[in-house]
Amino acid sequence: QVQLVESGGGLVQPGGSLRLSCVASGLSFSRYTMGWFRQAPGKEREFVGGTRRSDGSSAYADSVKGRFTVSRVNAINKVYLWMSSLKPEDTAVYYCAAVYGDSWVAGDYPYWGQGTQVTVSS
Repeated sequence: QVQLVESGGGLVQPGGSLRLSCVASGLSFSRYTMGWFRQAPGKEREFVGGTRRSDGSSAYADSVKGRFTVSRVNAINKVYLWMSSLKPEDTAVYYCAAVYGDSWVAGDYPYWGQGTQVTVSS
């Protein structure tokens, strides 16, 4: 049974930083592309960033480029989302997800974590 568990969310002031973690079990982690998505109230779930299974390279949404970084450590089945220069509009529930392939489309991902809340507010 595949499980993805996120942690690290919380309340942070504008301009601050957070690191989200996601640990995976029940799958061959290195064979999966890992994506981070977020969903704000009243909005659709959107892609934030991810790391490809094929070569470990990363991709980002334009809204977070230069501020967020995704990294993975295959030896411990973990993927991270480093967030800096946070803005109030980054407030959302953040999810990690896994897909056997290369995709940044939420509908292609069969495995999802439960999500972790990130609130950016003064």
